[in-house]
Amino acid sequence: MIASVDLSWLQVIILGVVEGLTEFLPVSSTGHLTILESAFGLSINDPDVTAFTAIIQVGAVLATLLYLREDFRGIVLAAARGLRSPAARREPDFHFATAVLVGCLPIGVVGLLFKDTIETTLRSLWFVGGALVLWSFAMLYADRTATQDRGERDVTWRDTFVIGLVQCLALVPGVSRAGATMSAGLVRGLDRVTVTRLSFFLSVPVLGAAGALQVATEYDRISSGIGWSATLVATAISFVVAYATVAGLLRFVARHDYTAFIGYRLVLGTGVLALVGTGALSAT
Repeated sequence: MIASVDLSWLQVIILGVVEGLTEFLPVSSTGHLTILESAFGLSINDPDVTAFTAIIQVGAVLATLLYLREDFRGIVLAAARGLRSPAARREPDFHFATAVLVGCLPIGVVGLLFKDTIETTLRSLWFVGGALVLWSFAMLYADRTATQDRGERDVTWRDTFVIGLVQCLALVPGVSRAGATMSAGLVRGLDRVTVTRLSFFLSVPVLGAAGALQVATEYDRISSGIGWSATLVATAISFVVAYATVAGLLRFVARHDYTAFIGYRLVLGTGVLALVGTGALSAT
């Protein structure tokens, strides 16, 4: 199947902006895109639509790489030194690089095992609305009980493995990858800036691999469906918007808790469930 309607350039721009704004906020970028795609008349389970949703996230990944380029450079160099030198494996930077890698493994395995279910059944707006509401309570618990007595230098592979396991829940649109990683990190005692930055680091291999997989497997379907021009334009827009969002989010979480995000999620999720329940929006 191909997309049920063509996207206008205004709709493409809106999707790109929304992806860039929401990718690193704990509000679920995939959930937002799925809601908008349904509102725009797309069949959200079509392969080209699910591929489009995954690929435009690569723009946000590239924005993160650019904004935190020195941090990523340090992680890569520390990992390379550790592979060559036993002494380098005792360095804090190598331990952090290892922790980031460990944190990416669970979602990679689960994502491949349940790929078909994730791209079809779980994209129903019933799941999106329900996940937006239910995960808000998990975020509220994490936010209110957080001790925040540990920083980035204290992150271990045990922390990131637990965070990686919880991140698997974000394969349900509406949970939010950022919301899952941040909440799990807070429960582990990490401070808000650390869990936010860690969410950025974990996003690059996870979202980059997901986007590359969709390009490799759905290239022809995108060509005959939404189209590559629309996909690339939305990706470029998400890059620009996400770059500004990364900077703003780090400043915000240094001074605020997640109350605003939790309230927004509850309102949006409840609204989606009401619209689907009344037939104003199609669940699929």
